[in-house]
Amino acid sequence: MFAVMLQRWHEIAFLHWSCDPALLRSRLPRQLQADTFEGKAWVSLTPFLLTGLRPPLFPHRLGFAFPEMNLRTYVSGPDGPGIWFFSLDAAQLLAVVGARAVFGLPYFRAEMSVDIGARENVYFSERGRQAKARIRIAKQDPITAPSLLDVFLTARFRLYSTVRGQLITAKVTHPPWQLHEARVIEFEENVRRAMGVEFPSNDFLVHYSLGVDTRIGRPNRVE
Repeated sequence: MFAVMLQRWHEIAFLHWSCDPALLRSRLPRQLQADTFEGKAWVSLTPFLLTGLRPPLFPHRLGFAFPEMNLRTYVSGPDGPGIWFFSLDAAQLLAVVGARAVFGLPYFRAEMSVDIGARENVYFSERGRQAKARIRIAKQDPITAPSLLDVFLTARFRLYSTVRGQLITAKVTHPPWQLHEARVIEFEENVRRAMGVEFPSNDFLVHYSLGVDTRIGRPNRVE
């Protein structure tokens, strides 16, 4: 795969909620369907520190670094399973403008921070009066044998978006996640409500990972 962008997703937390897939139908383009695991769709919030954002051939140390937090769901589409983003908050304006222009992704500039500790991380994001989150997690034991659900929620190698009404897709490659169990210590957020995807859920799952190096491919139109 020819990569147009390199980056590292560092010190990432995954917070997952299940929902009825019918609740997502109106939130997705007609070519996409909610991907399900045992009949349930999932919505996830993923705060992390993005480092080394750069074009190919540039060294990691010359890349941008900033906090980011994504709100996403899992979809199946014409080019295979992937991710659909409801919002992506980032603390770097140039990255917000560039990702919106090239990939059509719903990026927003936000005031953000990531406090990384040996045993705990604290993530904060505030998008003006629109959306705010404060998440504190405790890092726990490695997951030596990921479940099928763990894989379903994290092993995603394609994104979908729209540019001027046209569905596009791009490949995303990275090594397998080295997942850990995690426990939420503090949690306040209205990001899901702001984006219209705060649904009743009987399932709540949390993961943590030190991170992965990632390659983003060229966006292509979905025919």
